[in-house]
Amino acid sequence: MRQRRFGKTNLNLSVFSLGTMRCLANPQIYRQTIKQAIALGINHLETARGYGQSELYLGQALQDLRIPRQQIYLTTKLLPTSSQQQMATWIDESLSRLQVDYIDCLALHGINTPQHLELVTQPDGCLRAIQTAMSQGKIRHLGFSTHGSLELILTAIKTDIFEFVNLHYYYFFQHNHPAIALATAKDLGIFIISPGDKGGKLYTPPDQLEELCAPFSPLSLTYRFLLSKRSITTLSVGAANPAELAIPLQLADADHPLTVEEKKVFAKLEQQLETSLTTDLCRQCYQCLPCPEEIKIPEILRLRNLTVAYQMQDYGQYRYGMLENAGHWFPGKKGNKCTDCGDCLPRCPEKLQIPKLLRDTDQRLQGKQRRRLWQE
Repeated sequence: MRQRRFGKTNLNLSVFSLGTMRCLANPQIYRQTIKQAIALGINHLETARGYGQSELYLGQALQDLRIPRQQIYLTTKLLPTSSQQQMATWIDESLSRLQVDYIDCLALHGINTPQHLELVTQPDGCLRAIQTAMSQGKIRHLGFSTHGSLELILTAIKTDIFEFVNLHYYYFFQHNHPAIALATAKDLGIFIISPGDKGGKLYTPPDQLEELCAPFSPLSLTYRFLLSKRSITTLSVGAANPAELAIPLQLADADHPLTVEEKKVFAKLEQQLETSLTTDLCRQCYQCLPCPEEIKIPEILRLRNLTVAYQMQDYGQYRYGMLENAGHWFPGKKGNKCTDCGDCLPRCPEKLQIPKLLRDTDQRLQGKQRRRLWQE
Protein backbone atom coordinates (compact mmCIF):
# COMPACT_ATOMS: atom_id res chain seq x y z
CA MET A 1 0.00 0.00 0.00
CA ARG A 2 1.17 3.50 -0.79
CA GLN A 3 2.29 5.65 2.12
CA ARG A 4 2.39 9.41 2.45
CA ARG A 5 4.14 11.79 4.81
CA PHE A 6 1.71 12.96 7.52
CA GLY A 7 2.72 16.59 7.36
CA LYS A 8 5.16 17.93 9.93
CA THR A 9 4.81 14.79 12.06
CA ASN A 10 7.07 13.17 9.43
CA LEU A 11 5.26 9.86 9.98
CA ASN A 12 4.73 7.84 6.82
CA LEU A 13 1.12 6.66 7.01
CA SER A 14 -0.67 4.26 4.71
CA VAL A 15 -3.10 6.09 2.41
CA PHE A 16 -5.93 4.21 4.12
CA SER A 17 -6.30 4.16 7.90
CA LEU A 18 -8.48 1.87 9.96
CA GLY A 19 -11.01 3.83 11.98
CA THR A 20 -12.38 1.65 14.74
CA MET A 21 -15.67 3.34 15.64
CA ARG A 22 -17.80 0.74 13.81
CA CYS A 23 -15.98 -2.55 14.57
CA LEU A 24 -17.29 -2.87 18.10
CA ALA A 25 -19.52 -5.95 17.76
CA ASN A 26 -17.22 -8.10 19.89
CA PRO A 27 -13.48 -8.48 20.60
CA GLN A 28 -13.10 -11.40 18.17
CA ILE A 29 -14.44 -9.49 15.15
CA TYR A 30 -12.43 -6.48 16.23
CA ARG A 31 -9.25 -8.57 16.36
CA GLN A 32 -9.96 -10.15 12.96
CA THR A 33 -10.52 -6.72 11.42
CA ILE A 34 -7.25 -5.40 12.86
CA LYS A 35 -5.38 -8.46 11.59
CA GLN A 36 -6.80 -8.14 8.08
CA ALA A 37 -6.13 -4.40 7.91
CA ILE A 38 -2.48 -4.85 8.83
CA ALA A 39 -2.12 -7.76 6.41
CA LEU A 40 -3.43 -5.50 3.63
CA GLY A 41 -0.84 -2.84 4.39
CA ILE A 42 -2.61 -0.44 6.76
CA ASN A 43 -0.14 0.89 9.32
CA HIS A 44 -2.34 3.54 11.01
CA LEU A 45 -5.07 2.60 13.48
CA GLU A 46 -7.40 5.24 14.90
CA THR A 47 -9.61 5.02 17.99
CA ALA A 48 -11.00 7.31 20.69
CA ARG A 49 -11.79 7.29 24.37
CA GLY A 50 -15.42 7.92 23.43
CA TYR A 51 -15.75 4.84 21.22
CA GLY A 52 -17.09 2.49 23.87
CA GLN A 53 -14.62 -0.34 24.50
CA SER A 54 -12.55 0.44 21.40
CA GLU A 55 -9.30 1.36 23.16
CA LEU A 56 -9.49 -1.79 25.31
CA TYR A 57 -10.28 -3.99 22.28
CA LEU A 58 -7.48 -2.44 20.25
CA GLY A 59 -4.90 -2.83 22.99
CA GLN A 60 -5.80 -6.46 23.54
CA ALA A 61 -5.90 -7.19 19.81
CA LEU A 62 -2.40 -5.82 19.34
CA GLN A 63 -1.19 -8.02 22.19
CA ASP A 64 -2.98 -11.14 20.95
CA LEU A 65 -1.72 -10.64 17.40
CA ARG A 66 1.78 -9.82 18.65
CA ILE A 67 2.03 -6.82 16.38
CA PRO A 68 5.44 -5.16 16.82
CA ARG A 69 4.91 -1.67 18.21
CA GLN A 70 7.18 -0.08 15.60
CA GLN A 71 5.10 -1.62 12.79
CA ILE A 72 2.00 0.49 13.43
CA TYR A 73 1.04 4.05 14.30
CA LEU A 74 -1.72 4.68 16.83
CA THR A 75 -4.05 7.65 17.07
CA THR A 76 -6.52 8.11 19.87
CA LYS A 77 -8.81 11.06 20.50
CA LEU A 78 -9.68 12.83 23.75
CA LEU A 79 -12.26 15.55 24.28
CA PRO A 80 -10.98 19.04 25.06
CA THR A 81 -11.36 19.92 28.73
CA SER A 82 -10.71 22.87 31.03
CA SER A 83 -8.94 20.61 33.53
CA GLN A 84 -5.26 19.84 33.16
CA GLN A 85 -5.57 17.04 35.71
CA GLN A 86 -8.49 15.51 33.79
CA MET A 87 -6.48 15.52 30.57
CA ALA A 88 -3.44 14.00 32.29
CA THR A 89 -5.64 11.24 33.76
CA TRP A 90 -7.28 10.54 30.41
CA ILE A 91 -3.90 10.25 28.68
CA ASP A 92 -2.68 7.72 31.26
CA GLU A 93 -5.93 5.76 31.00
CA SER A 94 -5.65 5.60 27.20
CA LEU A 95 -2.07 4.35 27.47
CA SER A 96 -3.21 1.68 29.91
CA ARG A 97 -6.15 0.54 27.77
CA LEU A 98 -4.03 0.46 24.63
CA GLN A 99 -1.25 -1.35 26.53
CA VAL A 100 1.44 0.88 25.05
CA ASP A 101 4.13 3.20 26.41
CA TYR A 102 3.38 6.01 23.97
CA ILE A 103 0.70 7.19 21.55
CA ASP A 104 1.94 8.37 18.18
CA CYS A 105 -0.85 10.88 17.58
CA LEU A 106 -3.27 12.42 20.02
CA ALA A 107 -6.19 14.27 18.45
CA LEU A 108 -8.34 16.61 20.48
CA HIS A 109 -11.71 15.12 19.70
CA GLY A 110 -14.33 17.46 18.31
CA ILE A 111 -13.04 21.02 18.13
CA ASN A 112 -16.54 21.90 16.99
CA THR A 113 -17.19 25.27 18.62
CA PRO A 114 -15.11 28.33 19.53
CA GLN A 115 -15.54 27.33 23.17
CA HIS A 116 -13.84 23.98 22.48
CA LEU A 117 -10.86 25.77 20.94
CA GLU A 118 -10.68 28.13 23.93
CA LEU A 119 -10.31 25.12 26.23
CA VAL A 120 -7.07 24.39 24.38
CA THR A 121 -5.67 27.88 23.83
CA GLN A 122 -6.39 29.46 27.23
CA PRO A 123 -3.23 29.77 29.38
CA ASP A 124 -4.28 27.15 31.93
CA GLY A 125 -6.13 24.88 29.52
CA CYS A 126 -5.59 21.23 28.72
CA LEU A 127 -2.75 22.00 26.30
CA ARG A 128 -0.32 22.31 29.19
CA ALA A 129 -1.07 18.75 30.34
CA ILE A 130 -0.62 17.49 26.78
CA GLN A 131 2.70 19.29 26.45
CA THR A 132 3.84 17.73 29.72
CA ALA A 133 2.86 14.28 28.41
CA MET A 134 4.77 14.99 25.20
CA SER A 135 7.87 15.98 27.14
CA GLN A 136 7.57 12.66 29.01
CA GLY A 137 7.38 10.72 25.76
CA LYS A 138 3.78 9.60 26.28
CA ILE A 139 2.47 11.53 23.28
CA ARG A 140 4.48 12.22 20.14
CA HIS A 141 2.24 14.42 18.00
CA LEU A 142 -0.84 16.59 18.57
CA GLY A 143 -3.69 17.30 16.20
CA PHE A 144 -7.43 17.82 16.26
CA SER A 145 -10.58 16.38 14.77
CA THR A 146 -13.44 18.65 13.85
CA HIS A 147 -17.04 18.74 12.70
CA GLY A 148 -17.09 22.51 13.07
CA SER A 149 -17.57 25.38 10.65
CA LEU A 150 -14.98 26.22 8.02
CA GLU A 151 -14.21 29.46 9.83
CA LEU A 152 -13.48 27.58 13.06
CA ILE A 153 -11.27 25.03 11.31
CA LEU A 154 -9.23 27.81 9.71
CA THR A 155 -8.87 29.54 13.08
CA ALA A 156 -7.69 26.32 14.74
CA ILE A 157 -5.11 25.68 12.03
CA LYS A 158 -3.81 29.26 12.35
CA THR A 159 -3.01 28.75 16.06
CA ASP A 160 0.01 26.70 14.92
CA ILE A 161 -0.59 24.39 17.89
CA PHE A 162 -1.45 21.34 15.81
CA GLU A 163 0.50 19.01 13.53
CA PHE A 164 -2.46 17.35 11.83
CA VAL A 165 -6.20 17.70 11.30
CA ASN A 166 -9.03 15.17 10.91
CA LEU A 167 -11.88 16.71 8.93
CA HIS A 168 -14.76 16.22 6.50
CA TYR A 169 -13.98 16.74 2.82
CA TYR A 170 -15.42 14.67 -0.03
CA TYR A 171 -16.55 14.92 -3.63
CA PHE A 172 -20.11 15.52 -2.41
CA PHE A 173 -18.96 18.03 0.23
CA GLN A 174 -16.16 20.35 -0.90
CA HIS A 175 -16.93 23.36 1.30
CA ASN A 176 -13.87 22.67 3.46
CA HIS A 177 -11.45 23.01 0.55
CA PRO A 178 -9.93 26.24 1.97
CA ALA A 179 -9.08 24.29 5.15
CA ILE A 180 -7.35 21.63 3.04
CA ALA A 181 -5.38 24.39 1.30
CA LEU A 182 -4.37 26.10 4.56
CA ALA A 183 -3.43 22.83 6.24
CA THR A 184 -1.26 22.03 3.23
CA ALA A 185 0.41 25.44 3.37
CA LYS A 186 1.07 24.94 7.10
CA ASP A 187 2.40 21.40 6.46
CA LEU A 188 -0.25 19.70 8.58
CA GLY A 189 -1.04 16.05 8.07
CA ILE A 190 -4.55 15.68 6.62
CA PHE A 191 -6.81 12.80 7.68
CA ILE A 192 -10.20 12.54 5.93
CA ILE A 193 -13.02 11.31 8.15
CA SER A 194 -15.08 8.37 6.85
CA PRO A 195 -15.38 9.16 3.11
CA GLY A 196 -17.33 5.99 2.39
CA ASP A 197 -20.04 6.69 4.97
CA LYS A 198 -20.08 10.41 5.83
CA GLY A 199 -19.13 11.16 2.24
CA GLY A 200 -22.37 9.75 0.84
CA LYS A 201 -23.19 6.38 2.40
CA LEU A 202 -21.48 4.93 -0.64
CA TYR A 203 -21.22 1.34 0.56
CA THR A 204 -24.89 1.03 -0.49
CA PRO A 205 -25.37 3.62 -3.26
CA PRO A 206 -28.71 4.21 -5.04
CA ASP A 207 -29.19 2.75 -8.51
CA GLN A 208 -29.14 6.13 -10.25
CA LEU A 209 -25.81 7.08 -8.73
CA GLU A 210 -24.34 3.72 -9.72
CA GLU A 211 -25.50 4.21 -13.30
CA LEU A 212 -24.05 7.71 -13.48
CA CYS A 213 -20.69 6.53 -12.12
CA ALA A 214 -20.35 3.51 -14.42
CA PRO A 215 -17.96 1.89 -15.24
CA PHE A 216 -16.67 2.87 -11.79
CA SER A 217 -18.43 2.44 -8.46
CA PRO A 218 -19.45 5.54 -6.47
CA LEU A 219 -17.26 4.36 -3.60
CA SER A 220 -14.15 3.88 -5.74
CA LEU A 221 -14.68 7.27 -7.38
CA THR A 222 -14.90 9.12 -4.09
CA TYR A 223 -11.71 7.40 -2.92
CA ARG A 224 -9.98 8.28 -6.20
CA PHE A 225 -11.16 11.90 -5.94
CA LEU A 226 -9.33 12.12 -2.59
CA LEU A 227 -6.32 9.92 -3.37
CA SER A 228 -5.54 12.01 -6.46
CA LYS A 229 -4.90 15.01 -4.18
CA ARG A 230 -1.34 14.64 -2.99
CA SER A 231 -1.76 16.95 0.00
CA ILE A 232 -4.24 14.55 1.62
CA THR A 233 -2.36 11.98 3.65
CA THR A 234 -4.82 9.26 4.59
CA LEU A 235 -8.48 8.24 4.34
CA SER A 236 -10.40 6.59 7.15
CA VAL A 237 -11.99 3.22 6.45
CA GLY A 238 -14.51 2.49 9.19
CA ALA A 239 -14.82 -1.23 8.60
CA ALA A 240 -17.22 -3.10 10.87
CA ASN A 241 -15.68 -6.44 9.88
CA PRO A 242 -12.81 -7.76 7.71
CA ALA A 243 -15.00 -8.12 4.60
CA GLU A 244 -15.63 -4.37 4.47
CA LEU A 245 -11.93 -3.78 3.85
CA ALA A 246 -11.98 -5.49 0.47
CA ILE A 247 -13.29 -2.75 -1.83
CA PRO A 248 -11.33 0.26 -0.53
CA LEU A 249 -8.09 -1.68 -0.31
CA GLN A 250 -8.32 -2.51 -4.01
CA LEU A 251 -7.32 1.13 -4.50
CA ALA A 252 -4.39 1.01 -2.11
CA ASP A 253 -1.90 1.92 -4.84
CA ALA A 254 -4.21 4.09 -6.97
CA ASP A 255 -2.95 7.49 -5.84
CA HIS A 256 -2.19 8.84 -9.32
CA PRO A 257 -3.94 11.87 -10.90
CA LEU A 258 -7.50 11.41 -12.13
CA THR A 259 -7.70 9.64 -15.48
CA VAL A 260 -9.51 11.00 -18.52
CA GLU A 261 -12.28 8.45 -17.96
CA GLU A 262 -12.70 9.44 -14.30
CA LYS A 263 -12.84 13.12 -15.21
CA LYS A 264 -15.60 12.36 -17.71
CA VAL A 265 -17.68 10.68 -15.01
CA PHE A 266 -17.23 13.61 -12.65
CA ALA A 267 -18.28 15.94 -15.47
CA LYS A 268 -21.37 13.76 -15.98
CA LEU A 269 -22.21 14.05 -12.29
CA GLU A 270 -21.91 17.83 -12.47
CA GLN A 271 -24.13 17.93 -15.53
CA GLN A 272 -26.74 15.80 -13.79
CA LEU A 273 -26.75 18.24 -10.88
CA GLU A 274 -27.35 21.16 -13.22
CA THR A 275 -30.05 19.58 -15.36
CA SER A 276 -32.03 17.93 -12.56
CA LEU A 277 -32.14 20.95 -10.24
CA THR A 278 -32.08 23.82 -12.80
CA THR A 279 -33.21 26.95 -10.93
CA ASP A 280 -33.36 25.15 -7.54
CA LEU A 281 -29.66 24.30 -7.42
CA CYS A 282 -27.93 25.49 -4.25
CA ARG A 283 -24.28 26.17 -5.08
CA GLN A 284 -23.15 26.12 -1.45
CA CYS A 285 -21.95 29.70 -1.14
CA TYR A 286 -23.16 29.89 2.51
CA GLN A 287 -24.19 33.52 2.08
CA CYS A 288 -27.64 32.66 3.48
CA LEU A 289 -26.12 32.33 6.94
CA PRO A 290 -26.55 33.25 9.70
CA CYS A 291 -30.20 32.21 9.97
CA PRO A 292 -32.20 33.81 12.83
CA GLU A 293 -33.74 30.41 13.57
CA GLU A 294 -30.34 28.65 13.42
CA ILE A 295 -31.47 26.52 10.48
CA LYS A 296 -28.54 24.81 8.78
CA ILE A 297 -29.65 26.08 5.37
CA PRO A 298 -26.65 25.17 3.16
CA GLU A 299 -26.37 21.64 4.53
CA ILE A 300 -30.10 21.02 4.19
CA LEU A 301 -30.07 22.24 0.59
CA ARG A 302 -26.95 20.17 -0.13
CA LEU A 303 -28.88 17.09 0.98
CA ARG A 304 -31.75 18.17 -1.26
CA ASN A 305 -29.33 18.57 -4.18
CA LEU A 306 -28.07 15.01 -3.71
CA THR A 307 -31.54 13.55 -3.23
CA VAL A 308 -32.99 15.16 -6.34
CA ALA A 309 -29.97 14.71 -8.61
CA TYR A 310 -28.71 11.28 -7.57
CA GLN A 311 -31.56 9.70 -5.54
CA MET A 312 -29.35 9.78 -2.44
CA GLN A 313 -32.39 9.91 -0.19
CA ASP A 314 -31.07 7.28 2.21
CA TYR A 315 -27.95 9.36 2.84
CA GLY A 316 -30.08 12.50 3.06
CA GLN A 317 -32.31 10.99 5.72
CA TYR A 318 -29.26 9.69 7.59
CA ARG A 319 -27.70 13.15 7.84
CA TYR A 320 -30.91 15.17 8.13
CA GLY A 321 -32.05 13.00 11.03
CA MET A 322 -29.00 14.10 13.02
CA LEU A 323 -30.07 17.74 13.06
CA GLU A 324 -31.38 18.68 16.52
CA ASN A 325 -30.24 15.26 17.78
CA ALA A 326 -26.44 15.29 17.74
CA GLY A 327 -25.57 18.49 19.61
CA HIS A 328 -22.39 20.26 18.52
CA TRP A 329 -21.36 17.27 16.38
CA PHE A 330 -24.04 18.25 13.84
CA PRO A 331 -25.52 21.58 14.91
CA GLY A 332 -28.46 23.47 13.45
CA LYS A 333 -32.22 23.27 13.16
CA LYS A 334 -34.29 21.41 10.56
CA GLY A 335 -36.10 23.02 7.67
CA ASN A 336 -39.50 22.84 9.34
CA LYS A 337 -38.35 25.52 11.79
CA CYS A 338 -38.41 28.15 9.02
CA THR A 339 -40.66 31.11 9.91
CA ASP A 340 -40.61 32.71 6.43
CA CYS A 341 -38.82 35.75 7.85
CA GLY A 342 -37.11 36.22 4.48
CA ASP A 343 -33.80 37.24 6.04
CA CYS A 344 -31.85 34.87 3.76
CA LEU A 345 -33.55 35.75 0.47
CA PRO A 346 -31.73 38.95 -0.52
CA ARG A 347 -28.36 37.34 0.32
CA CYS A 348 -28.81 34.38 -2.04
CA PRO A 349 -27.00 35.06 -5.35
CA GLU A 350 -29.04 32.31 -7.03
CA LYS A 351 -32.33 33.92 -5.91
CA LEU A 352 -33.51 30.60 -4.53
CA GLN A 353 -36.88 30.37 -2.82
CA ILE A 354 -35.15 29.12 0.32
CA PRO A 355 -38.18 28.76 2.66
CA LYS A 356 -39.99 26.70 0.02
CA LEU A 357 -36.95 24.49 -0.57
CA LEU A 358 -36.43 23.98 3.16
CA ARG A 359 -39.98 22.74 3.60
CA ASP A 360 -39.65 20.52 0.54
CA THR A 361 -36.46 18.99 1.93
CA ASP A 362 -38.10 18.39 5.29
CA GLN A 363 -40.93 16.48 3.62
CA ARG A 364 -38.47 14.41 1.57
CA LEU A 365 -36.07 13.53 4.36
CA GLN A 366 -38.00 13.24 7.61
CA GLY A 367 -37.12 9.82 8.92
CA LYS A 368 -35.56 8.13 11.92
CA GLN A 369 -33.99 10.59 14.34
CA ARG A 370 -30.30 9.83 14.73
CA ARG A 371 -27.47 10.57 17.10
CA ARG A 372 -23.74 9.98 16.73
CA LEU A 373 -23.04 6.29 16.09
CA TRP A 374 -21.01 5.87 19.27
CA GLN A 375 -23.79 7.53 21.27
CA GLU A 376 -26.49 5.11 20.07
